[in-house]
Amino acid sequence: MTMEKPNVPAPEHLRFRVRLRTRWSDEDNHGVLNNAVYLTLFEETRFAYFTKAGMLRENRFPFVLAQTNVLYVSPGRGGAEVDVECATTHVGTTSFTQAYRLRDAASGAIWCEGEARLVGFDPRNGRKAPLSEAFRRAIEELEGGKPTASR
Repeated sequence: MTMEKPNVPAPEHLRFRVRLRTRWSDEDNHGVLNNAVYLTLFEETRFAYFTKAGMLRENRFPFVLAQTNVLYVSPGRGGAEVDVECATTHVGTTSFTQAYRLRDAASGAIWCEGEARLVGFDPRNGRKAPLSEAFRRAIEELEGGKPTASR
């Protein structure tokens, strides 16, 4: 079975960037970054993205993670600064998609690329919820226009 490669736009379309740091303890017994750490770095990037967009309430996302797809390009290391590039590539009625590219800050080497599907969530009833117009406008403002998968 062939796995699908994440649909990650060219760097110029990943307009949001954040610098993060891995910990020395993030390495596995092979001396490379543990696979789960990449998802944590994506989550930290989402936190910074939606903080900038003004969409966090009490430090909580208005959505939940439904699916991810990560392509590991080269081994990452613990105790390193990384740059994570991010864009929202699609916004639907109740879900949206983000793309990520993670690079070693010192060398610029790509460690991984990934996508995440996120679903609007109402914590009062524990069910998916439509994405609000305010949510859409905040993403459009941060992205400089309507997100599209072909960007």
